[in-house]
Amino acid sequence: MTPAYLGHFGLTCAPFSKEVSDADLWLPTSKAALVEELGEALKNRASVVLTGEPGVGKTCVLRALRHRLPAQGFRLTYCHNATLGRRDFYRQLCLALGLKPSATAAAVFYSVTTHVEQLGAEKLHPVFLLDEAHLLHQDVLDHLHILLNYQWDSRALLSLILVGLPELESRMVRRHNRSLYSRLHTRLRIEPLTPEDTAEYLRVRLARAGCERELFASDALAMLHEAASGALRDVDRLATAALREAARRRKKLVERDALARVLDTVGIDEP
Repeated sequence: MTPAYLGHFGLTCAPFSKEVSDADLWLPTSKAALVEELGEALKNRASVVLTGEPGVGKTCVLRALRHRLPAQGFRLTYCHNATLGRRDFYRQLCLALGLKPSATAAAVFYSVTTHVEQLGAEKLHPVFLLDEAHLLHQDVLDHLHILLNYQWDSRALLSLILVGLPELESRMVRRHNRSLYSRLHTRLRIEPLTPEDTAEYLRVRLARAGCERELFASDALAMLHEAASGALRDVDRLATAALREAARRRKKLVERDALARVLDTVGIDEP
């Protein structure tokens, strides 16, 4: 069933759905610059640690990277279950690579590293993207630097991108993680949206849903940005709820009082 608020505002689709193609993702200038930095790091065969608070757009940046990374030169593998022990972690990696997991931990690791070397021989640079990396077991972190070691540590055949909350950076700087951290030469942080970013984000998403006019009053927009603390995920959720509330009251503009009622009702999720 089509939500009533879409017809009320003349929208062709839900403007703040996460079901957006990689090509249609909007990024503010600061986040677009991050994508460029990530791409440059991978072209240099470097490994990366990328951190940011919940909902600030880490996944958007990674999806934009996936869209822009030349397919003919790179092989991107995404792993999001970071709560596994070392053996199961490598078994997951085998499955993501299309390999058959072996019985022992040593055999699984051998399968992964052999595959990386084969890709190198084919002039393909594999990139292992480990999401929610702040949740990685310590025994996995203890071993990842070995995964980056090829031909007596003389060739960069693989790039790792570790993505997580700010506590990932705190874990990396601990002494027992120094072997891995010293190999993560590119260290990036995603900052929350600015008020200007939030305003532009709303305009872009609404325009793509068929509405070229302003739907949020300036004071409501300021309240929305402050309530969401610059997090894209909360902007999406609160903006959708505010559109529903305004439509229910037959208003053609989301005003401050409508957003205040939304905040009283749905509030903000705790990180």
